[in-house]
Amino acid sequence: MRKVAVVGYGSSNFTKDEIPVETLLLESTKQIFDTTKNISQDLIDGVIVSTNDNSKYLAAILSELAGIKPKIAHSVEHLCSSGSNAAISAYSYIASGLADVVLVAGADKINNTGQVLEWDKTRGEFTHPIFWGSMFTKAHKRKFNTTDEELAIVSAKNHKHALDNPNAYSHKIHTISEIMNSKNITDDLRLLDCSYPCSGGSSILLASEDVATKFSDESVWISGIGQKTNSASFVKNELSVLSSSVTASKYAYDMAKTCPAEIDVAEIHDAFTVCELMAIKDLGLSENENASDYVRDMFNTGNRKINPRGGLIGAGHPLGATGVSQIMEIVMQLQNKAEKRQVCGVKKGLIHNMSAAATSSTVLILES
Repeated sequence: MRKVAVVGYGSSNFTKDEIPVETLLLESTKQIFDTTKNISQDLIDGVIVSTNDNSKYLAAILSELAGIKPKIAHSVEHLCSSGSNAAISAYSYIASGLADVVLVAGADKINNTGQVLEWDKTRGEFTHPIFWGSMFTKAHKRKFNTTDEELAIVSAKNHKHALDNPNAYSHKIHTISEIMNSKNITDDLRLLDCSYPCSGGSSILLASEDVATKFSDESVWISGIGQKTNSASFVKNELSVLSSSVTASKYAYDMAKTCPAEIDVAEIHDAFTVCELMAIKDLGLSENENASDYVRDMFNTGNRKINPRGGLIGAGHPLGATGVSQIMEIVMQLQNKAEKRQVCGVKKGLIHNMSAAATSSTVLILES
């Protein structure tokens, strides 16, 4: 099986504006052509689009708009983790020898229909993600005595990090007090505990070890992959642990022959503040029972190890682009190109991307 590298990337701004998904896909793809050496349309074997948009045939449409005539072209939809799943599909084509170079482009526009899984009748009238986020939060508070302040610190940290991300939805600092006193959405979640649906697109270019050096002198390698789907129905979920993330991370660590202690930087799926606390613990990144002390210390010291681009809370959450954007950030960190967001001495990075109340999770490990 061949090694696979990320050799290029690009992103639009994440915004509240209503922008056609085709425009978002093309904008981030164009950046790859503008910034990746020696790349041309005829060298791209595959185009994979990650989206929850209802538009049809988007991979073929993007290919035509970008002047590409690929052997492989299709879309991937897997709710919030569509982007990481699309990247793994591209990895598989390359590792197996079916392709050498694959473009992965993810995009969604604000208010897209992918936020709600209508099939899951177990959710009753509580179909919006805010309700599972609220149940996770209530369960975490009961089990770990988590305080509103500890949750607010997650949001304050990620909004602060997003200030240095030029593509982020939010460019405003929020104090812990302001977050705690923001509008109540449910009994346990306030407005500033939540990530932002928005319009945005991100793209990455993957290449086999046979050709990667042609396109980049700083290739970043995908060394570990882990995936796990427990169900689609929320009723089958555990409320105080992201069990699919626990399993997915074990697979990824094993494949990469590494462990949590060796992870230098991580992009965590913080759809709600409680999700970051849960993921840090369940991925093994902290031994602290509820991870709040770990996050508080990062906030107080300015440590950017977790969600240096601002996470979903600070950067925004255009579903199909999120996983791709997470990968892009870790690549930039490993290439020492993250500017003000840069974490020192990065050798290994982790991406955690999940869907539908963590009924499924994807974990990737990247190395320089």
